[in-house]
Amino acid sequence: MGSTRDGAGREVVREPHDRIDLTGIRAFGRHGVFDSERRQGQEFVVDLRLRADLAEAQRSDRLEDTVDYGALANRVVEIVGGEPCDLIEALAGRIADDLADDPRLWGVEVTVHKPSAPIRVPFGDVAVTVSRERVS
Repeated sequence: MGSTRDGAGREVVREPHDRIDLTGIRAFGRHGVFDSERRQGQEFVVDLRLRADLAEAQRSDRLEDTVDYGALANRVVEIVGGEPCDLIEALAGRIADDLADDPRLWGVEVTVHKPSAPIRVPFGDVAVTVSRERVS
């Protein structure tokens, strides 16, 4: 979080409202409650909404002063391809907890889509969104 001085010279802490959205991360996993889902696996799609203070990166224009979203996308692919979960709620929580450990992030929102869910009626998508926020 950054700070500035008000008109009286007092330090005012400002909460950053900066955000990075990374959408459509595709990864193969074996998540689901049915044996067939575990055996065959399927593609999952993950969207990230990351909240961080990007002020230094805006000033410096240097990668090391921001969140490396390429590295985070790779981490998402690892988690989706890792230990199976029965529910996408659990998978979304696992991803959110992992990414929330990054000290540069003060908020993480993760949406996991399961476009090939075994639902017997026509549907467009099923998705679960979870969020984590750092408490100062």
